[in-house]
Amino acid sequence: MSGEESVELRNYASRHPPRRRQKAEDVLQSSSVMPGIPFLPFSILLGVLGILCVGFTVYWSHHWLGGFAWDGSSQMFNWHPVLMVTGMLVLYGAAALVYRVPLSWQGSKLPWKLLHASLTLIASIIVVLGLVAVFEFHNVQKIPNMYSIHSWIGLSAVLLFFCQWLMGFCSFLLPWAPIWFRALYKPIHVFFGSAILSLVVTACISGIFEKLYFRLSNSSTPYSMLPTEALFGNVLGMLILVFALLVLWALAKPAWKRPDVNSEDTQEPLLHGAR
Repeated sequence: MSGEESVELRNYASRHPPRRRQKAEDVLQSSSVMPGIPFLPFSILLGVLGILCVGFTVYWSHHWLGGFAWDGSSQMFNWHPVLMVTGMLVLYGAAALVYRVPLSWQGSKLPWKLLHASLTLIASIIVVLGLVAVFEFHNVQKIPNMYSIHSWIGLSAVLLFFCQWLMGFCSFLLPWAPIWFRALYKPIHVFFGSAILSLVVTACISGIFEKLYFRLSNSSTPYSMLPTEALFGNVLGMLILVFALLVLWALAKPAWKRPDVNSEDTQEPLLHGAR
């Protein structure tokens, strides 16, 4: 066999790999594809987790922290974790996933924009009440405000949340924002939506630890011995973490993103007809 023939054979072999190798590559490629999960059972699971987060917070506040009141006492403070978990975590997470609902993929995007804005508006009202509860309690009890890392992170999340709502309302629902600006701001809006939820989780978990540490530091069964209340609080923190991670995962899942098949509809403002 001449040198030219051997070169041609090697080239042919490189262009036509063995069938066994091809099958192995197909198996590896198919195994790397993550199986699809229907949105409906996922949303039911997420709803159950959200209810558990709020329910556990209410039970902790009622059973161990003394219940609820609106008189500047420690019972007034107990509204703070309940309202913040309800508004900043559960409702905000639900609002973030509005555009992942398959029903939103057809027809006008405007009703879903209104639903998204309404959920975040309700969440903002609940958050304001939660802030009033903690600041009023601190002022009546002569406790300094904004001294802990929990309060710094929490207030940062709240301020970003209100800026996010205002910018989203002005950019996507009012008619004066040009289409090029809405297209430019949209990825920024999406990024800060996930960033705010991450801050919320950090604030919730640090707040749970702070409250447990203050309550149990002088107890006969300190936090390090993991009494029942500490165990319950840790479970609550894990529920909050799992809920937020699932929301962030759903937001990042490409198969659940609303296809922008119509740029005019995608950028449709609330008062489009008034232009």
